[in-house]
Amino acid sequence: MQEQYIIIIINMKYTRAQQAANLLKAKKEKPKIGSGKRFEELTGELKKKGVKDPGALAAWAGRQKYGKAAFQKLSKGRK
Repeated sequence: MQEQYIIIIINMKYTRAQQAANLLKAKKEKPKIGSGKRFEELTGELKKKGVKDPGALAAWAGRQKYGKAAFQKLSKGRK
């Protein structure tokens, strides 16, 4: 009973339209790794947020997630 109450409180933070938009966004298929589209999307989002150097921040995040060698391997096809 207590768990249901918590879920109701969490769902009250968003309207039904916002919940539907979030669900569609979550279900949206991501581009294939190594295509460069994920990197471009991330740099675009960071640029909108006002990041000084969005490409460098996206590259840093990629290295953190995949490791140096794997990230370099992914970026080789783009050069």
